[in-house]
Amino acid sequence: MQNGYYVPQKAMVIVAHPDDVEFIAAGTVARWVRDGAEVMYVLCTSGDVGIAEPGVTKKKAAEIREAEQLVAAQVVGVKEVVFLREPDGLLENTIALRKRLVREIRRFKPEVVITGDPTTLWAGPTYINHPDHRAAGWAAIDAIFPAAGQPNLFEELAEEGLTAHKVRKVYVLNWDSPDIYVNIAGTIDLKIEALRKHASQMGDWDPGPMLKEEAAKLAQGKEMPYAESYRVITLISDEDFAKMQQNGQVS
Repeated sequence: MQNGYYVPQKAMVIVAHPDDVEFIAAGTVARWVRDGAEVMYVLCTSGDVGIAEPGVTKKKAAEIREAEQLVAAQVVGVKEVVFLREPDGLLENTIALRKRLVREIRRFKPEVVITGDPTTLWAGPTYINHPDHRAAGWAAIDAIFPAAGQPNLFEELAEEGLTAHKVRKVYVLNWDSPDIYVNIAGTIDLKIEALRKHASQMGDWDPGPMLKEEAAKLAQGKEMPYAESYRVITLISDEDFAKMQQNGQVS
């Protein structure tokens, strides 16, 4: 904690598509990185059906969108991005996907994971939450608990040197009933710049005004000009986490 503001040592963001991170969490990520956190992204798909232009194959679209995501990550200081390359538009919360996510969690050992809320279906009056977003959220949560921290689940991963790891906190994107607001006043411009790197999706549209309007609405009454909001689930208490640090179980 820093003056009530929590900064994890390591954080992972698990989402469905390129540009999902930038919409939901890039302000938080940029602030955490600025304050010393190491962050990595795991994208379940490469957005290969996300460019509906004549002559652009799924393979080419995936190449374009992966390249855009890598540049967007660099804007906020994220150095590692993993693409699982599951089929875009057809993502399912399978045991196979859960294992792939457990592998990444056990390898990177994040203190915090950010992901989307899989229970959100009616996302406002003009949008239905994408099925890939819901599938990615369910898969992430099922991988986090209990699978990643249970040594008797996917125990064959130990042969790769990947032993059980318990995530301390889960930050779930939540607009309707959040319990944590992250002040992104100092990083809102980085969030906008990162989203602009997804040129294949932005086209001639400037996302800046919309992102600032949404972040300002979230911040109303919170003594901050711009915010990102989450529901936070604490799986390891502060007391237990301190004991784990003392015992050398976490760095």
